[in-house]
Amino acid sequence: MSDFLLRPMAAADLPEVLAVQAQCYRPELIESADALASRLALAPTLCWVAAHADAPQRLAAYLLTHPWPRETLPPLDGVLRHDGAADQTLSWFIHDMAVAPAGQGQGLAKRLYAKARQHAMQAGLRCSRLIAVQSAARWWQQLGYAPVALVGEAATRLSRYGKGAVVMGREIGGYG
Repeated sequence: MSDFLLRPMAAADLPEVLAVQAQCYRPELIESADALASRLALAPTLCWVAAHADAPQRLAAYLLTHPWPRETLPPLDGVLRHDGAADQTLSWFIHDMAVAPAGQGQGLAKRLYAKARQHAMQAGLRCSRLIAVQSAARWWQQLGYAPVALVGEAATRLSRYGKGAVVMGREIGGYG
């Protein structure tokens, strides 16, 4: 069993993030470095990585999250430029979590989630949304997430995430 260090993601981690992403997602879900960098730039304290203790530049897992208007969805592989308008209720949007095969079975996903959730709560975010892809909805349900009904543009954007993608949400102030 390997040891891993959890730490905030840095821009220098993006090449490793892209490598982990390529190991974990279908080709149609792969996002560009620019798209991922824009998410990191929105909320660097809410993005975390699990690095190998003996090689801290090598990543075993990552979690990209950021504030986002509650009633909309960010575009897949789009560069985000959210201005945090005061008239919009922001949610803690979990954009992407991936654990490379070398890191699986170590509890990294739950550890990354707990660390980022703590920082989201400190930032004043009280609800969370995500898009579960590749049959991940069941895993997210274990953390208290439930499917959310969509209308309008959000429903159209969801279709880009592929067949079976599910928008899920929960309040983040309690257990989990």
